[in-house]
Amino acid sequence: QKAPEDMKLFFLKNPLDTCNDGTRAGYYLREHEGSKIFLLAFSGGWCCYSKETCDTRYKNIWRLMSSSGGRKGRVGAVSLQCHPNGAAPVPASPKSQPEHAAWGSEKQRVLVSWAVYWALYKGQSFSKIFLLTSISAGGTGMLLDLERVVTLLEMLGAEAVQVRGLVDLGWFLDLKHPRQSDCSDAASSAPADAIKKGLRMWKRILLEKCKLKFKRVDEWQCFLGYRLYSSLKSPVFVVQWVFDKEQLRLENIHLGSQSLTEIQWNYLKNLGRELSNSQCAVSAVFAPACLSHMLITKSYWLEFQVKGISLARALQCWEKSLQSSNKAPKICMRSCPFHLIDNCPWPYCNPTCSALHDHGIGHEVNFQLALFRMRPDVHRKAHKLKPDPS
Repeated sequence: QKAPEDMKLFFLKNPLDTCNDGTRAGYYLREHEGSKIFLLAFSGGWCCYSKETCDTRYKNIWRLMSSSGGRKGRVGAVSLQCHPNGAAPVPASPKSQPEHAAWGSEKQRVLVSWAVYWALYKGQSFSKIFLLTSISAGGTGMLLDLERVVTLLEMLGAEAVQVRGLVDLGWFLDLKHPRQSDCSDAASSAPADAIKKGLRMWKRILLEKCKLKFKRVDEWQCFLGYRLYSSLKSPVFVVQWVFDKEQLRLENIHLGSQSLTEIQWNYLKNLGRELSNSQCAVSAVFAPACLSHMLITKSYWLEFQVKGISLARALQCWEKSLQSSNKAPKICMRSCPFHLIDNCPWPYCNPTCSALHDHGIGHEVNFQLALFRMRPDVHRKAHKLKPDPS
């Protein structure tokens, strides 16, 4: 298959629309004439929530907070071949992206509004679908903006356009932490801690329907996908590894050759169950029991399956169900399922998972053997069996 053409870099004309360091905010764009789908992609990259964490972020990964030195073109990050015709703008400037310093900030809202205006101005008003896609923490901003896009399209007379969302690994859970931390480092701060600390800084306008579910002190929970989902009217497809490597990393759990504490072990055992419970009410989901982070950006995303169904097939079934929602007969979920969650209890019980790579030893490891060695009781027994040096 022919590789997609590089996206071209464009800058916003308003000089007030800037990145965190004051450089011009922009976006990458690739057009397809005659497209029936307009695709707006939100990239990932976690967040920062204070001057200290943002300074550290800029020092370590400045490309997420500045457009200086940005390439004039790039290959699109989203590789969903089931939607090959969509015009796809991708933010090039971090402050306009949901996962950066202002997680769902005013700058992001400006860029999303521009994307809608651009679509209509360039003749995309005949597009049948406006698909918002996101990876990792970008999913938070996408979900927060989904209904606003619907309202904006209605105001512009394009209410016939169907707005949908596709979330890849933006389903962070606020489980009890297996370790205590002062969260001084944004890259290692748990989702709930980062949101609580950044709420005032981001000044994000939350969905009123979601806010009404919580006390004012708990409104931060509207940043969590599984808390926000029931407040959305537009259809959303959730792609999520049952064992998200980033969620585990934020909780200081690194699966490989190291042993786990009792608390970490129990957290790992509970994670799959908690994730499944959080997605019971989600109408469309694809969740393999693998240990990884992000799925649709992988070149081999078509290889993963849940209960014998690939993501491409699940997306097609979801699409058919939406197209037939107002028609009869309705698509039968048994013959064309799109609610797929692995129910096996451990990572890599799904045979389509990629091999586990232990960066500590530099090569692939057998996960079943590694899992056995990581068990706290095995570690304690091994320690007892060590010969006495005396």
